[in-house]
Amino acid sequence: MGDVQKRVQEAADRLVEDGTERGIQVAVYRHGEQIADAVAGVADPATGRVVTPGTVFYNFSIGKGAAAAVAHILAERGLFTYDTPVAELWPEFAAHGKGGVTVRHALTHAAGVPGVPPGTTVEGLCDWDRVCAGIAAAEPWWEPGTQVGYHAYTFGYIVGEIVRRATGKPISVVLREEVAEPLGVADEIYFGMPESEHHRLAPLEDAESTGAMMASMPPDLPMFKAGGPELWPSAALGNRTDILVSDIPAGGKTSARAIARMYAALLGEVDGVRLISPGRLREVSSPAAEGVDAVFGNESRWGLGYALGRPGATEDVPGAFGMAGAGGSYALADISTGTALAVTKNRLSLDFSTVNQISKLVFET
Repeated sequence: MGDVQKRVQEAADRLVEDGTERGIQVAVYRHGEQIADAVAGVADPATGRVVTPGTVFYNFSIGKGAAAAVAHILAERGLFTYDTPVAELWPEFAAHGKGGVTVRHALTHAAGVPGVPPGTTVEGLCDWDRVCAGIAAAEPWWEPGTQVGYHAYTFGYIVGEIVRRATGKPISVVLREEVAEPLGVADEIYFGMPESEHHRLAPLEDAESTGAMMASMPPDLPMFKAGGPELWPSAALGNRTDILVSDIPAGGKTSARAIARMYAALLGEVDGVRLISPGRLREVSSPAAEGVDAVFGNESRWGLGYALGRPGATEDVPGAFGMAGAGGSYALADISTGTALAVTKNRLSLDFSTVNQISKLVFET
């Protein structure tokens, strides 16, 4: 694997040794070949079990990238287009003026329904039909397509229900059949992860500053309206058995090498498997929506299902697309270099300093 493997392994070891991370994986593919598969640290401090390349981490929103990939595969096969109204597949979704919401709007966080149904508990989040019924019945926060606002949980349910209505199968099944099995990573990437496999997970832990930061936030922030504080990503939430076994496709349970392999197969062939055509890749990675996020207030720029740009880059990187996960994980692809990168870890931090360090090593040296 050469120099890239050596650089990222040394960085991973340093991050564990200095206490920044507990356990970490870094996987890099270039032009369909894996050039780095670095691991360091402990997966489970209670037992001393170490991180291996096959250890699975709950990485929260990096799973959105896998949900989007499933949608693109189905679009490639003609089951729908990006301009298909969601209600054409899911008639109930048309309630309260949402009949014009398209698959494109759903993929670009512009559908106008960023909030889970009011009063949704953690247990309720695990009830697919109930959450989807609530989203379908919701009034949009803005006229669909006129603004972007991060659909933290609802992205996964909307895209997942589009997939279910188009195929008759849960999105977790389609992920396994169309992505994980063809790429040889069926036991390393999931939406809902069978309880029998939980012994392979790396339990999450919160960085010391996480609780204080959450406690200092005003309770009327729009992001809390979109999902109450009890639904905010945390180690306690991500270690719950009911959350881990449930299909919540706004997040994912995966190893770094599995999600990096998926991104590599979006870019091109990986051992004979290519998930989408070159033309669709260009469409997926091109700017499709941008503006001040109506939920979080940050500047945002979206392709079809992916945030555009590269972590730590000081300037725009055309053709770079991926998804961050709450707690500091990241997975992305870069067309210009043919590179796919994933960083997964079990200590939930409030920044992306670890990812930025690794990204610099991979892309800039």
